[in-house]
Amino acid sequence: MSSDFDQIINRDNTRAIKLEFRQRNFGNADVLPLWVADMDFAAPPAVQEALLNRFKHPIYGYTNRPQPFFDAITGWLQRRFNWDVPSSWVDFSPGVVPNLGLAVQAFTNPGDGVVIQPPVYPPFFGVVTDFGRKVIENPLIEAEDGYKIDFEHFEKVTAHPDTKLFLLCHPHNPVGRVWNDDELRQMGEICIKNNVIIISDEIHCDLTLFGHVHKPLATLSSEISNITITCMAPSKTFNLAGFSTSYMIAENPNLLQGIRSLIHGYHLHMGNTFGPLALEAAYNQSEAWLEDLKRYLEGNVNLVADFVNVNMPEVIVRKPEATYLLWMDFREWGLESSELKQFMIQKAGLGLNDGPTFGTQGKGFQRMNVASPRSIIQQALNQLYEARKTLK
Repeated sequence: MSSDFDQIINRDNTRAIKLEFRQRNFGNADVLPLWVADMDFAAPPAVQEALLNRFKHPIYGYTNRPQPFFDAITGWLQRRFNWDVPSSWVDFSPGVVPNLGLAVQAFTNPGDGVVIQPPVYPPFFGVVTDFGRKVIENPLIEAEDGYKIDFEHFEKVTAHPDTKLFLLCHPHNPVGRVWNDDELRQMGEICIKNNVIIISDEIHCDLTLFGHVHKPLATLSSEISNITITCMAPSKTFNLAGFSTSYMIAENPNLLQGIRSLIHGYHLHMGNTFGPLALEAAYNQSEAWLEDLKRYLEGNVNLVADFVNVNMPEVIVRKPEATYLLWMDFREWGLESSELKQFMIQKAGLGLNDGPTFGTQGKGFQRMNVASPRSIIQQALNQLYEARKTLK
């Protein structure tokens, strides 16, 4: 049965980083691009309609974000997560990653420690080191049934007096974990005890798969909520990353004001004309589209997992609990990191994210973005399988 998501949409000449940076990142402009975490799917029809209607008006000047913008967000949070959030807890930000960098500046001083949990999305390192802070790694434990948190080590590193901030990735990119209530509560309570502020990146929260349920960290208790800023956006969910429109949620007004003051200080608060309209149309009118998308992504994940299990059983692919990103373990091939990277580019013709960019724990791994039409994912698998035959 065909799906709208099966449609192959030509993204050439659209200035898409996913395509146009292939030469720069891979030295080959022809690799199949399954790296940058956006989707090769059209945005929901309601979003397209809202934007087209606004584009018809020929003036694109400064605009504001009136109450309907905040109502769309709070309505979404209530429906999707049973989280009753007053509008006063919510504020605009130009992006989740910028929010992380702003939080590092707002709540730490140069030389302070910021805890992250690698292997993790590469900007988690950059937003710390770029501002002269110290990355404190709490590496995830790789277990037979998926990645776990090393709580003993987490307790130790957060207890250090120079550790002021914890950047949580939830759901986790790239390992695909949706942290459960017990894990979230334990992390939160340790941070309360050690006076560590939490910035919870929950940008993939809407993309839970295979029956998994996302619980926003701040909903675990009022005490945890008091030390937490939650960062969310419609960008991954509805393929709207180009609109640079996200938001932050904090019950503690001092935390919210800490980042808000920097956003206003850098004059980032204006945003753009179209982002809020896209958010409102996505949240208010596109839930059915999202459910269809999630079923399609599950099909793509199953395709990759089944194909690899049959044809390349030495490669480990765990089905993610959320995200459209697969963390693929090629360590049994015995290749050095540089050799594996070049194999993917030169032999398989694939542009994937190189594991070591997520931390030293990523050696021997590659991250594949499966948010593309199924025929493209099948093509990638076929290319990988044929290339594998060249291994000695």
